[in-house]
Parts: sequence; C-alpha cells; structure tokens
Amino acid sequence: MNPISTFVTKFDQLNLWDKKVELERKEHLKIKGSIDTNLYFVKSGSLRIYVLEEFEENCIRFGYKNNFIAALDSFITEKPSDLYIQAIKKTELKVIRKTTFMRFIQSSIEYSNTWQQMLGELIYQQMERERDILTSSPLERYKRVLARSPQLFQEIPNKHIASYLRMTPETLSRLKKS
Repeated sequence: MNPISTFVTKFDQLNLWDKKVELERKEHLKIKGSIDTNLYFVKSGSLRIYVLEEFEENCIRFGYKNNFIAALDSFITEKPSDLYIQAIKKTELKVIRKTTFMRFIQSSIEYSNTWQQMLGELIYQQMERERDILTSSPLERYKRVLARSPQLFQEIPNKHIASYLRMTPETLSRLKKS
C-alpha cells in the first residue's frame, strides 16, 4: 500500500477528516493572501496551483484523484499564501486540519517517517522541475514530464500543462505531434 493510501485509510478509520468540500469547475479553493493550514485529499477531479504575476498565471503544481494537495507555503508557515488553488473540473475533496494531521503524524514513528519520506519526494520533484525549467529545452521538459507523470496529460488541459512547462500552448501542441 502506498503512503497516501495508508494515511487515507487511517484517517477514515479514526474519523479524522474535518469536512468534505465540493468545487465546481474554475472555482477557487484558495486565493492569494489567505492563510490555509488544511491538507486536502482529492477524491475526484483535478486542481491546479498557480501564481499570478502581472496578469500571467504560472502553474506550479497539479492535484488529481488519490493525491494530497495544499497551499504548502501557508501550511508550513501559517502565514498568508502567495498561491491560488483552482478546480480544473468538478472536484471533491476531504479536508484534515494541520493540528489534527500533525497530532496523527507524531503519534507514531512509522507515520512520522512516512511523512518525512513524502516531503522528501516532494522537495526532490520540485528541484527536478526547477532544474528542468532553468536548463532544459522545451522538448526535454515535455519528455521528462511525460515520463514522470503520464496521468497529467490525461487529466489536465494543454493550456495548463504548457504554463507548467513554461511554454506556449502552440509549442506544446507541436511537441506532442512530433
């Protein structure tokens, strides 16, 4: 069983979920300037995390079925976030508060180690992405993301993937055809 499934099963068994949230397509879960110390489990649908810079939206992460998503900057610091989280399509989420989650994590060395492993993987993914954006050609970025996350291309519209890869939708379209 993967770590996310393990946590979700335990949260269900221990009745740790705070609430459920349903979002319609294009509805925001979080906007810039809000404080959010919740962790969200995506039961269905998909979301994007993005920043807005001078009227340009830059996708930095996606969340889809059976994954956790959070405004990680605010989750960690408990300060206002610079991030937006928006549903790409109708989405259903389960919510666990940070205090509940941390109490759970601290209740067992195994859970704590699993959480540390998950954070380590997240950091590694972010570092890989940053390196790709800074040093790789559009074609290389496309190929790496396709190899790493094929589900992305089935769940997420091309315009958001293009933003994530820091290229135009037209460039992404040409790369997909070649």
